[in-house]
Amino acid sequence: MATMGNSTNIFWHECPVSKVDRQKLLNQQGCIVWITGLSGSGKSTLACSLGRQLHCRGKLSYVLDGDNLRHGLNKNLGFTPEDRTENIRRVGEVAKLFADAGLICIASLISPYRKDRDSCRALLPEKFIEVFLNMPLELCEGRDPKGLYKLARAGKIKGFTGIDDPYETPLNCEIEIRQEDGNCPTPNEMAGQVVSYLEDKGYLEA
Repeated sequence: MATMGNSTNIFWHECPVSKVDRQKLLNQQGCIVWITGLSGSGKSTLACSLGRQLHCRGKLSYVLDGDNLRHGLNKNLGFTPEDRTENIRRVGEVAKLFADAGLICIASLISPYRKDRDSCRALLPEKFIEVFLNMPLELCEGRDPKGLYKLARAGKIKGFTGIDDPYETPLNCEIEIRQEDGNCPTPNEMAGQVVSYLEDKGYLEA
């Protein structure tokens, strides 16, 4: 009978093709680009633009979008604090596998709790790039692309981040993107900022 809990009687099996071998094949370094911010801040838009710019440079990436993952991998999870933690834990483990395969893994999730994001960073601390879309609540709520803020304000959604559940801002993110003189950067500008960081840090070569 299957039981939940820590696995026992398991052993790690090493394979002859290493992470370095895979990175040489792809001519890039596997890493995790973790995009966090409020709903409506532009995370998915940035993730897709970043993936497109990397693709145009001949670099292999993959986007793990929070909503998309809840259609499959995390479809059995709700939005309680415990489920949110498990949601992020699963995504962090999958992102680590993608990075180990040599891909630039772009994870796009609200991920509101600092301890959960830090737990993901701890899985691959030297290859974790946290991108904070620091957009004000008023802007995100004004956009409200999915109509979720309206539902939350009407009391039809409980525990909505930014309304009746907290968002804990990053303390030491690698990249922070915000408005300049009241204007939001375009998706291409935001993606370009991340690509420049990856290039400067040597991720776009083996």
